[in-house]
Amino acid sequence: MARMHGKSRGKSKSRKPVVEIGVMPDGSSSTKAEIEGLIEKYAREGMGPARIGEMLKKGHNVPYIRQYTGRRMLQILREKGLAGDIPADLMDLMKKAVGIRKHLDKNRQDKHNALRLRRIESKIWRLTKYYVSEGTLPAGWKYDPQKAELLIKGSA
Repeated sequence: MARMHGKSRGKSKSRKPVVEIGVMPDGSSSTKAEIEGLIEKYAREGMGPARIGEMLKKGHNVPYIRQYTGRRMLQILREKGLAGDIPADLMDLMKKAVGIRKHLDKNRQDKHNALRLRRIESKIWRLTKYYVSEGTLPAGWKYDPQKAELLIKGSA
């Protein structure tokens, strides 16, 4: 947030430590094959990339997957054929939007969640434009609430 009386916005940021890719940290017993196997196992169980990273950090003491494997998690998932057609962050936003729409069907006077739905759908539209320009989504892909609900039901 900007300062009230000044132009600066501060310098507080989260920075990753500088690490060499492919070099295992001291005291690490995990190998590249083990980590890739765990990523594949968790993906087959239905976990998304964020949840897989969380499990590897907490349960297996692997802070940065790229440091161990030399590749990013999504690259590994794509090689194994386990990455979804729609990016995980976009799918999560669509799940939120579908849930809020169901809530608003029952509670039409809920102005706060109506505003929240507009904000979430704005994020979805912005992400859609980005992913179409990057080539992750097909050129004619558009967000439609009814289609999103069917997609969510199909993925669950």
